[in-house]
Amino acid sequence: MTSRADPYFAVETTRWDRGTTVALLRGNVAVITGGAQGIGYAIAERFVAEGARVVLGDLDLAATEAATKALGGPAVAAAVRCDVTSGSDVDELLAHAVDAYGALDIMVNNAGITRDATMRTMTEDQFDQVIAVHLRGTWHGTRLAAAIMRERKSGSIVNISSISGKVGMLGQTTYSAAKAGIVGLTKAAAKELAHHGVRVNAIQPGLIRSAMTQAMPQKVWEQKLAEIPMRRPGEVTEIANVDLFLASDLSSYMTGTVLR
Repeated sequence: MTSRADPYFAVETTRWDRGTTVALLRGNVAVITGGAQGIGYAIAERFVAEGARVVLGDLDLAATEAATKALGGPAVAAAVRCDVTSGSDVDELLAHAVDAYGALDIMVNNAGITRDATMRTMTEDQFDQVIAVHLRGTWHGTRLAAAIMRERKSGSIVNISSISGKVGMLGQTTYSAAKAGIVGLTKAAAKELAHHGVRVNAIQPGLIRSAMTQAMPQKVWEQKLAEIPMRRPGEVTEIANVDLFLASDLSSYMTGTVLR
């Protein structure tokens, strides 16, 4: 790797020599909620491959411990039971990262649930559950991670929204509302935290092949698939790659961005 001073902008630009491999997250510590499976686990796997140490927070502690074992054990991954609707749980999750690995560089707010139903049949309790996990959970993660990151004047927060929050989906009034709320939260937080060196961005996945989406009725799956120009679902690894981009210095001049 070599550097040269840019004569026009007086900043350092970087050239990667052919054949040089650099771990994009070497030395970084990341916390990922909903990290025991699906998109969250794929993100953790990608981050570890790029040199990060990760702390996974999930309600299912046994599954989370199994996930961290598969990632390489305590040297690179730790498991914490965490209910993201609880501010104290999220606080403890972040504190564990700092205590175990000495820092918090990346926060991925990924935990989510579905309670799909039409407005006519949806209960208030179902509505509240989805809003609490997605929107309140993301707010807890963003707010509490930012409090740690701003002290170091650096950090990247990535919030997982959904295409449902942009276009709306049949039977997903609460899920669509929560995911749209995450976009607004992301953009507002990005403006609050930019001068502290903390970046906040979001991803809006479309139809991604996971345990949650594959539980859909076959007819619904096929209808959604027909709307996709590529005529295939996305894979969790593809979302992990985008998350890596937003978490790393590859996106160092991006904040308040929503990637579809």
